[in-house]
Amino acid sequence: MTYDRLVCANCAAPVNQGRCPVCRAHRERLQQSPWGAVHPMVILGLLLLLVAAGAALALAQQPA
Repeated sequence: MTYDRLVCANCAAPVNQGRCPVCRAHRERLQQSPWGAVHPMVILGLLLLLVAAGAALALAQQPA
C-alpha cells in the first residue's frame, strides 16, 4: 500500500503529511521499502501480464 492513502491512528491525519512523530516514522519506513512507492495498479498489471504470458506458453505447448 502506498503511504499517500494511509491515515494515522495517532493524529487522524494523512501519513504523507507527517504531522506527528508516528506519521513521520511510518512514512520513513514506507519510503525505505522497495514496494512502498509502487502503485497497486502497477502490481496488478504485472500480475495480469504474468498470467497472460503463462497462458500463451501453455497454449503454445499443446499438440496440434
